[in-house]
This record gives sequence, C-alpha cells and structure tokens, in this order.
Amino acid sequence: MASTQAGETKAGTPAAGFRPYVLDAESPPELTVAPVVIGTLLGILFGASSLYLFLKVSMTVSASIPVAVLSITIFRGLSGAFGIRRATILENNIVQTAGSAGESIAFGVGATMPALMLLGYELEWTRVMLVAVLGGLLGILMMIPLRRAFIVKQHGTLPYPEGTACAKVLIVGEQGGSNARTVFLGFGIGFLYQILMQATRFWAGEWQRAITGIAGYKKAVVALEPSPALLGVGYIIGPRIASVMVGGGLLTSLLLVPMIAYFGEGLPGALPPVSQRIAEMSPGAISSQYVRYIGAGAVAAGGVLSMINALPLIWASITGSLRDLRSGRNTGQGGIPRTERDLPMAVVFLGALGLVLAIAASPLIPTDIPGRLAGGAMVVLFGFLFVTVSSRITGVIGSSSNPISGMTIATLLLTCLIFVMLGWVGPQYRLTALSIAGVVCIASSNGGTISQDLKTGFLVGATPWKQQASILIGALVSAVVMGGTLLLLNSAYTTISDRPADLPAVAAPADELKGSRTGPDGKSYQVWWVTTPRTGVQEGQYLVDESGKARYLVDAGIGGRMTTTASGTPIQKFNPAQPRLFATLIEGIMSGKLPWGLVILGVVLAVVMQLAGVSALAFAVGVYLPLATTLPIFIGGMLRGLVDRLRGFTTEEGETSPGTLMSTGLIAGGSLAGIIIALLVVFEEFGKSIDFSHRGPGGEPEYLIPSIAAFGAMSGVLWLVGLFGRRPISGESGKGEEARVGEIA
Repeated sequence: MASTQAGETKAGTPAAGFRPYVLDAESPPELTVAPVVIGTLLGILFGASSLYLFLKVSMTVSASIPVAVLSITIFRGLSGAFGIRRATILENNIVQTAGSAGESIAFGVGATMPALMLLGYELEWTRVMLVAVLGGLLGILMMIPLRRAFIVKQHGTLPYPEGTACAKVLIVGEQGGSNARTVFLGFGIGFLYQILMQATRFWAGEWQRAITGIAGYKKAVVALEPSPALLGVGYIIGPRIASVMVGGGLLTSLLLVPMIAYFGEGLPGALPPVSQRIAEMSPGAISSQYVRYIGAGAVAAGGVLSMINALPLIWASITGSLRDLRSGRNTGQGGIPRTERDLPMAVVFLGALGLVLAIAASPLIPTDIPGRLAGGAMVVLFGFLFVTVSSRITGVIGSSSNPISGMTIATLLLTCLIFVMLGWVGPQYRLTALSIAGVVCIASSNGGTISQDLKTGFLVGATPWKQQASILIGALVSAVVMGGTLLLLNSAYTTISDRPADLPAVAAPADELKGSRTGPDGKSYQVWWVTTPRTGVQEGQYLVDESGKARYLVDAGIGGRMTTTASGTPIQKFNPAQPRLFATLIEGIMSGKLPWGLVILGVVLAVVMQLAGVSALAFAVGVYLPLATTLPIFIGGMLRGLVDRLRGFTTEEGETSPGTLMSTGLIAGGSLAGIIIALLVVFEEFGKSIDFSHRGPGGEPEYLIPSIAAFGAMSGVLWLVGLFGRRPISGESGKGEEARVGEIA
C-alpha cells in the first residue's frame, strides 16, 4: 500500500485539517434542475454508446471524465449564448454523477440479458427493464451505508484513481475549454468515420487476408475491423492490456483454428458437438463451434481467478464494512456538516426492502412462493456482498478494471448449485438464475460507479445526499432506455432466412415447440428453439409448420450466426463473450449437457496464463473475440504507449491526456453512429440508396477507398493529437483555490 499522503492519518481517516475544494460552510447551487436533466441526458448518450460498444467488444470504458468535461463545456456555452450564470463546480459534479449511471447499467444489461435468447427465451423489454431498474437502484442504495467506511475513513488508503482524476478535471477544467474541444473533435471524427464506413460504404467494414501456401497450415486468417470505437478503447486501456487481448486473438486465429483444421481434416465424419465435417467448415465456423467453448472456459476461469486475486480485498471489505456499520454514528441530518449528510438510513432501508419485495413479486422469478422467497434472499445476500466487493476494488484499481464478470460468474455458480441441490432444475429456474445474476451484476457495477462518484464529491466538497439523489434519478431513466436500446439493436440486426442451407433437414420434435409467431409471409408458425446443436440441426430459433418442417430461421442480432441479410448485404452480428458464457454455465450445470472437454481446455489455458503473470481474464476475452476486433484495440494501445513514452507522461497524466480525451470522443461518436446505422438495417431499401460501393464482376462490392488507408488516417490524427495536444491536468497545486484539494489547511 502507498505511503500516507498529505492530509491523511495512518489510521486511514481524513486528517483534521483536510479541506475539500468547496468548504463545508459554503452552500453554492448544487442539486438544481438543469444539472440533473443534462446529466441524465448525457447518461443516456454514453449508456447507449457503451451498450453498443459492449456488444461489439465485451467491455466498456468509464464515462465519468468525458461527462465532466462536457458538462463544463455545455454550461459555458449556455452562459455565453444566453447570458445566464455559469454552473458551479458542484452543479458540474451533479451532471457527472447523474451521467455516470448509464455506462455501468449498460455493462450489466449487455452482459446478462442477451443470454435469454441463448437459453431459448424471448428478449422481452419488460424483463430487461425490470432487471436494469431494480439492479441499478439496489446497487446505489446498498452502497450508501458504506460511504463513510470507504470514502471518508479510508481516504488516503483507498485512492479511487478514476474518481480522483475526475475531481481534478472538474477543478482545473473550469479554467479553459481545450479539453472539451478535444473530446468533441474525437466525437465528430468517430461519428463521421462510422457513417462513411457503414452507411455510405466508402470503404469496407473489415479487412482480412488468409495465410496460404504453407503445407498443412490451413484456415489461418488475419483480419482487422477499422473501427473508431475499437481504436479508442485500445488507446484508453493502454499497451499492456491491449497486447494481452490481441495475444488471445492471435492464439485463436493462427493456432487453435488451424490446429483443429489440421487434426480434423482427415476425419471421415463429424466431431461432436458439431454435425458437420471439419474439412467442410470455414475458419469462422470452426471458431464459433469449437473455439468458443474453449474461450468460455477461459473466461469463466479468468473471472474466478480475478476473484481469487481479490480475496484479501473482499475479506477486508466485508469485515471492515460490518465493523463500521456497527460502530457508525447516527446518520440523521441534525448537527451533521453539509459534506457528511447522506440520504436518511430509513429511506435507504425501506427503499432497498421495497426493491427486494418487488423482485420477489415480479415476473423475474417465475416460480412458486418458496422459490420467490429464496430468489429474493439470494439477491440480498449476493447483492450486498458484491456491491461491497465492487466498491472496495474500485477504490484500489478503478472501475474500468473492476472484475464484475467474475462476480456475476460466482453468483451464477452459487445460484445454480443451490437450485440443483434443492431439485429446482426446470426451465423456469434457468430464467430465475439468470435474472438473479443480472440484478446482482448491475447492482455490483453501479455500486462501484457510485463509490467512485462519491470520492469525486468528497474531494470537491459536494453534499453526499444530493449526489445520491441525482444518480438514483439518472440510473432510473438510463435503465429504462437501456432496455429499449438493447431490443432495438437485436431487432435491427435480426435476419430471417428461408434458404435450405440454413434450415434443419429433420422435423421438429413436438415436445420442443413452444409459442407461435407470425412469419414473413403473414402465416402463423410454431417456434422451435434449439439451444444445443445436434446432428442435422444448428442452434437458433426456427419457425415450423403443422408438419414439423422448419420454414424459416430467425437469426438473432445478438448471438446470431449469419453474416448477410436475406438479400446478401453483409451484416456483422453482435457476439459478446459474457452472455454466451452465462448461458453455457446455466445450461451446463442444470442439464448436464456441456462439451466439458473443450471447456476444461479453456480453464487450463487461463490458469497457465495467470501463472505466467498475464491477466487471464483479458487474455480469455481475446481468445473469445475475433482477431478482427482485438487487432485495432492493439493498435490503439501501441499508440498510447508511444505517446506516453515520447511525452514522458506518468500513468496518472496519461489517464487525462489529450489522446485519451479524444479516444473517449471516438468511442462515443463511433458507437452512437453504430446505433443510428442499425436503423438502416431495418430500412434496407433506404440503406441501399446511399450505398456508394458497387458490385464487381463476381458480385462482390468494390469500395472507393481502401479500408486500411482510412483507418491509418484516423490513427494518424489520434497520434498527432496525443503527441502535440495540450498537456493533461497535473496533480500539482495550481493557482488559488486549486491548492486546497487533499492538503492540510
């Protein structure tokens, strides 16, 4: 642990002379209407872009700093345009607090809810919205009693790196707008680039080359998706993690797939769990049908290993929180300084109790009364446990590296094992297990986020209960919108096919048919969900007629396997790692049907990487994702490493450097454009009318600009901004009141 800093005691409590930026005796405007509205709108914007980003690359990045920068800029612009007063630093902090909820909820929604379809259920807006709302609010309420323990008493012990950086942005950023201009520059470039690539199709959305001419080495492919969001992600996470992730991608594309092709080429028949001969499979099919189970095992093991690494923090979090709660003082408002006032504990307790009762009474737990009570109890137990863990880990390493996936895996494993021991293995209990894990996942994610926000507020002198109220509002609105955004993206990229090659040759068993759905021809069909591939049948949702013959494949936008629309237009489905993993765990534990050999190979791989000193979880995600996704992330990471080295940036300076700020804009702009472009998939005819690619002799599109050239130009702009942009916010004392942060009075 770092040595004691100025302004703290060795006991981990703030020194008597610690003074926040805004003193307790001051009462500038804070929880006003405009900051709450603007923060909520920015939360929706960054939440939607984060959800799109997660579905693409299975990860998100913290939105706190860009929201803080945009808040300062927006209020400055409004002041200049209409002559109204500028927002106070506490109002900007409210914007940042309310706006941060969207990103954390987006992660939980994207990680858990698509698993519904992989388990054979419809992706219903009501269920998604309930999980998002209940999980988001519960995480905030459970964190409030922990504020004094983590934020106040352990000031100097728990650094909360991202929360501290955000406080510096709010303080120093008021002096000028160069940081905000950098974010807007990245946003504009990312948005325009994505529109030109995917809407007007001036250049291809993916570059790939097969490695040929080597005897016995087949089906190895090098690919790159020239995306602004992926480039920005790589720059933000830095060279270390980016290199680990691309290492996983290289292992899949250049070793595992060619190795499976080499050993399987001579097999006379199919190798389970696939019904097709390996010699007839494409590299993508081998990866999705075989390597995905290896990747799932690696991701599961990586998540568990990250939890094991955090066990000292987990134990300290639990024991410390219980000790502080037992010895905590009365949290009523009377006589307590402004900067120490939380929401009353009666409100927190009754609110949390009401949410748990709502969870037990809602369709999230579609079982009998004992099952509902057990589900509610597990939400309380696992929710408080992992909110505590998440808040503590965020205090040490920040929210971007918080292993929420590992906590969700642990929740799923414990829930499913409890259900199996009780004999609850029916289909409704699969749905219950996923719903419990979804609520806990979002609660843990939002608990870490609010703890980071409260650290920022502690440093700038905010009123805690006003921050807590603002993020409750932001979380509620963002949760409702995230559910709709998820359904929109899935619907937009869903493909319906009647090609014989996409349909099973065998009739559907009558006992596997459930529900009905109207087909593209207007007729009513029964629905056949296939969640486990079998001989002659691939997984997916099929529409079958009265005779049991499949007439249509409804290939979902999230987790689907088709690569073109019915008319042949290329389409890239969303295949994040976590939903597939969660569905695999639930189905495997509760039904016993799982290719354990492939999963165990992935577990061993993760353990070997961890023993070698490599982040097993980052490497496992790289194994699961295609190389086309991890390669641009690697390029962004290399740019960050070179810029930081040439400019001599410390790690802290790199987090708020011009290149990092522009990268957040690239992510937001590219992701928002991706959501808008999804509408072109729905309105396919309009999309064709603005398509500038033309068909060559072989029917393939020919593009006006090489994709590598376009990606290189965007990378060059990011390089120049990172290398020559204004130096980042420094941790040194500035002019006037800036010197008060964290110092002895």
